[in-house]
Amino acid sequence: MKKEIIVVAGPTAVGKTKYAIAIAKAFNGEIVSCDSMQLYKYMNIGSAKPTAEEQSQVPHHLVDEIDPKEPFSVAKYSRLAKEAIADIFARGKTPIISGGTGLYLNALLYDMDFGNAPKDDALRETLEKEAELFGPEYIYKKLCEVDPNAAQRIHPNNVKKVIRALEGASAGCSITDFKNCKEKCKDYDAILIGLTRNRQELYDRINLRVDIMVEEGLFREVEELLEMGLAEEDISMKGIGYKEVIGFFDGLYDKDTAIDLIKKNSRHLAKRQLTWFRRYEDMKWFDISEYSGDEDAIEDIITWLRKR
Repeated sequence: MKKEIIVVAGPTAVGKTKYAIAIAKAFNGEIVSCDSMQLYKYMNIGSAKPTAEEQSQVPHHLVDEIDPKEPFSVAKYSRLAKEAIADIFARGKTPIISGGTGLYLNALLYDMDFGNAPKDDALRETLEKEAELFGPEYIYKKLCEVDPNAAQRIHPNNVKKVIRALEGASAGCSITDFKNCKEKCKDYDAILIGLTRNRQELYDRINLRVDIMVEEGLFREVEELLEMGLAEEDISMKGIGYKEVIGFFDGLYDKDTAIDLIKKNSRHLAKRQLTWFRRYEDMKWFDISEYSGDEDAIEDIITWLRKR
């Protein structure tokens, strides 16, 4: 019988951290983050990283581990997370995967070949020169024409990733093929738990969380990261909450507009996350809004897990 991991997925601000900690406590588990921002050092407020008190309750992996100046990829996440999972299993404990980054979760659920994207050195050199001469938007428009699905998921200023996507598209290999992997990981089985709330409640939680982030010093956190030498071109600084504050510092809009943009972009992210996670046919969904409180919902989830 294969070993099992427990996945706690859902949209931003739904409450994954609290639920993952409760499940980890109930099943002698340790948490492996599946969040593309919480793995970075120094980015605590804008990433809604688990607090020191939360992390003290249950061991956390892939939280606060990567320098935000380092380039990071799905392939690297897959390697580090699977190493953490193997270590947790080796110590007789249960890996609890918690987060909202769908592509990272795919990398754990399916055997994805990250080395099959073709390379074209001549094409890459040409595209790099075009980006330098005409700007990132020029090559991004090319990607929109040949692989609009990939273009939707890549920021126009992420030149390196745009070029890689164009290389793949030129050889008929879209990077979006990763979403369609069907061969499940052979190392373990996964129990998938999806958390959701009714839309208004979720949006209210998102708005409140952004207000709390601002009160806790989000703008100062971004300022300190910029003083460390990070810039809007760095992948880590393209996360929601960071890119909007950079726009404020660049004089593109006032502080209230920046805050409103963070809220709006976070709501849009939540919709995309729900769309992604609903593709998993074997995910068991729990609508937290149907319960009188978190404790009742947690009790129901743990009961369901024990009855499996």
